[in-house]
Amino acid sequence: MNILILGSGGREHALTWAIAQNPKCDRLVVAPGNAGMAKIAECATLDIEDGAAVADFAQAESIDFVIVGPEAPLAAGVADRLREAGVLVFGPSAAAAKLEASKSFTKEICDAAHAPTAGYGHFTDAASAKAYIRAQGAPIVVKADGLAAGKGVIVAMDEATALNAVDDMFGGAFGGAGAEVVIEEFMDGEEASFFVLVDGEDVLPIGTAQDHKRVGEGDTGLNTGGMGAYSPAPVLTDAIAMQALDEIVKPTMREMAKRGAPYQGVLYVGLMIKDGHARLVEYNVRFGDPECQVLMMRLGAQALDLLQAAAQGRLAQTKVNWADDHALTVVLAANGYPGAYEKGSVIQGLDGVASDSKHMVFHAGTATKDGQIVATGGRVLNVTARGGTLQEARDRAYALVDQITWSEGFCRRDIGWRAL
Repeated sequence: MNILILGSGGREHALTWAIAQNPKCDRLVVAPGNAGMAKIAECATLDIEDGAAVADFAQAESIDFVIVGPEAPLAAGVADRLREAGVLVFGPSAAAAKLEASKSFTKEICDAAHAPTAGYGHFTDAASAKAYIRAQGAPIVVKADGLAAGKGVIVAMDEATALNAVDDMFGGAFGGAGAEVVIEEFMDGEEASFFVLVDGEDVLPIGTAQDHKRVGEGDTGLNTGGMGAYSPAPVLTDAIAMQALDEIVKPTMREMAKRGAPYQGVLYVGLMIKDGHARLVEYNVRFGDPECQVLMMRLGAQALDLLQAAAQGRLAQTKVNWADDHALTVVLAANGYPGAYEKGSVIQGLDGVASDSKHMVFHAGTATKDGQIVATGGRVLNVTARGGTLQEARDRAYALVDQITWSEGFCRRDIGWRAL
């Protein structure tokens, strides 16, 4: 089977790593890829948000299966163009991808499906949004309605922060994503991520994870795209997962199908858990990053079989074979992230780091220059390990971190602290 993976981050490197191990995979192409992916797959130059270009490439290169990594190509309708061209694709249509591309749309769907979530208001002007904040009080959550690369959410613990967030969003801090704003009730509890595959009809849970969004240790400081993650998430018990499936996921999927936008792909279900009950925080229409890295470490080669079953409508006959283990990933980020940071610094020591089924460094923002690995992004490496216990996985991951020399980067030293 010839497979094309779209994307260039740590999530896509993890998918590439897992899929490359499956004997079904004859040829693996990534577009555009990164320095880590280039070691195990062919890299292609391609505008991954141009559906026609992706479909033409897939047909010209005899690609049998396309896996879309990030959310932007899905929102742009790339999966639709591939289906029209007769190419098997893993990922939702543009209509279904609105579950991530528009937070107000998700709230509307939740209302129709009676799915438990935070109370909210949806606003197209700053004055109305501010009046709502003053009426509700703080803490409160201000969200850019559109796609903002995981950064368009401000958890405001005081009214002034919330009002400033409204000014920032309508002032263009998040580009077009902030042209409309959703303001939500602050939900207290512990957050965790639940991942399910959907084939248009059937739903298959494939794992739980918990990530660390804040830049500082003890979950302090600014929100980021994620500074580390681990799987499974102990707080997301089997009972809570079943409640989330029955009250949130399945009703949402029925409502989407009813609206003529059946969902196919992976659904990232962000949950807030309190007193043994889950409410929806958000949906994402792709694997989380860095949660994908810990899921792929635990799934391995079967990941390809699972994604293919979802794309072909065969989830009812598909099972997940979990190893009874744990995985943890630590994000190495450029100094200054999530604010301004420099690109181009050299990372050393990667050649000597173990690379096997229990130890992997997934590249997120890297390139090769003059034979050396250089940093090209804010989140640069995902240092990942498996173990029989979470403590063992954590110890292995940090042992790998300590073998890497990169003075221009930093990481949190407390990933997994909630569970441990």
